[in-house]
Amino acid sequence: MIAQRVGTTALRRVTKPNTFFTPHNLAKVALASQFSATQTRPVATQKLTVDDANSLLAKQRLQRPVSPHLDIYDKMQTWYGASAWHRITGCGLSGALYLFGAAYLVAPLTGWHLESASLAAAFGSLPLAVKGGVKFLLAWPFVFHSINGVRHLAYDLGVGFQKRTIVKQGWYIWGASVIGGLYLAFFM
Repeated sequence: MIAQRVGTTALRRVTKPNTFFTPHNLAKVALASQFSATQTRPVATQKLTVDDANSLLAKQRLQRPVSPHLDIYDKMQTWYGASAWHRITGCGLSGALYLFGAAYLVAPLTGWHLESASLAAAFGSLPLAVKGGVKFLLAWPFVFHSINGVRHLAYDLGVGFQKRTIVKQGWYIWGASVIGGLYLAFFM
């Protein structure tokens, strides 16, 4: 009984005249249906031989712009500059951290002794020059990366993009990082 009432009510609602489907609106709907919102493109393909395809590709490559090679850049500003070494020291520091972390986790399984006490005892038994060299090899990348990180933050603010400033800052960063690395290696 309830199903009959639901069906009858639905039928009455459907047969009621709707304001959208008036003759005036139907003309607008019919006019709008002629203009589709989706784009269609006629596609024509043709079968190409391998030689024709290679010659077409060669013609397309000739029309591409040629980008400059790395030799046109001043090596003092690119390779020897602080930007490339900032990436190198960052990768070296993070790689060393991951390597030591993985070795520390695996050490109990392999029988290695990487506890702080055993590392300190092993490092303490080294000659003074070797200790200083090892400490400098760890300290210099850290100092360089830290100081140059401040420089890159200044670049993000738009400060220091003149050519003379870039060269001067590069020399200052190299000098300060060597002095800072030596200080950390021999006086700390």
